[in-house]
Amino acid sequence: MGLRTMQWDEWIELDNHYPRFHGDKKRRIEERGEKCCKTAPEAFDGAIELLEELCSYLPQRYPSLFQSTPTGIHNLLTQETFDITARPLAEDPMRMAARLTQDDLAIMFEKPDGQYYLLAGAILLAGFWRLSDKFGMPLSEIHTSGDVPGFKTKLEKGMMNFFRRIQPGQPVLRNNYFIQVDDDLAWSHSIGSEDPVQGDGGVMQAAGWGSAEKNKAIEHHYFRSERQSLRRLPRSGGVVFTIRTYFEPIPKVVEEVGVPGRLASAVRSWGDDVARYKGRERYGEVLLEYLDGKHREQVEKGLVSEIEEDGKYPF
Repeated sequence: MGLRTMQWDEWIELDNHYPRFHGDKKRRIEERGEKCCKTAPEAFDGAIELLEELCSYLPQRYPSLFQSTPTGIHNLLTQETFDITARPLAEDPMRMAARLTQDDLAIMFEKPDGQYYLLAGAILLAGFWRLSDKFGMPLSEIHTSGDVPGFKTKLEKGMMNFFRRIQPGQPVLRNNYFIQVDDDLAWSHSIGSEDPVQGDGGVMQAAGWGSAEKNKAIEHHYFRSERQSLRRLPRSGGVVFTIRTYFEPIPKVVEEVGVPGRLASAVRSWGDDVARYKGRERYGEVLLEYLDGKHREQVEKGLVSEIEEDGKYPF
């Protein structure tokens, strides 16, 4: 799973892209509603607990952006004020939480069968998956329905054990990355419509890499990385995911010394199952030719060695 210990001041990361993320989330909430943000009745207390923790954490971590109020929190940038004490709440608690962060948010709760179920979520900027497809599913089915490579053979047992063991005071982080061939942070439209489309014979056409145009110009290639935190909420016992997406054009990413060669090596190292899952067949030829060229440029300038193995690159 690639887990590492999280320091408390690392829980929520905000940066200069916050206005864009906030605007995209606001639009998505208005346009898609429960398709993107939803809380099951039995998860309401856990969603409120997450909201309470954000209202405590954010003004301390980002005092220039957030201010505590007697009933919740005030956003100094957007001038939004959230009352988290009113009942009923003005809106779903996961919607409120979503408006405060750049992260997508999900909470898993254990049921009597010992499995953890996705019962609260604000999944607004996920790119490749929809909350409406996964809501209410157990952890194992979420991964198998998404054809996550190696889940059954390598990951399932360890992940289930981890969920049972994780404690409130032991949060962790992990990172992943994908290549995307369009510039839409919220939904990668290159793989198909976000909403299932009825095709010939009345068959619903699911989104997937098979729909993506092959070998688009490098200007359409984006590096998409998720920084995920996992921690147990102490009162409700739910396990909360924060999913912070970093999204940059490949031509910008490769300006950093050492990145072209390392990224090319990583993409080539994918096994067949991972390559299918990440859609390499649709963009690999153009991407790798570009990365190899940029790597050669850095070698010729003496910025990196021909085989770049030294140096510490995180995650």
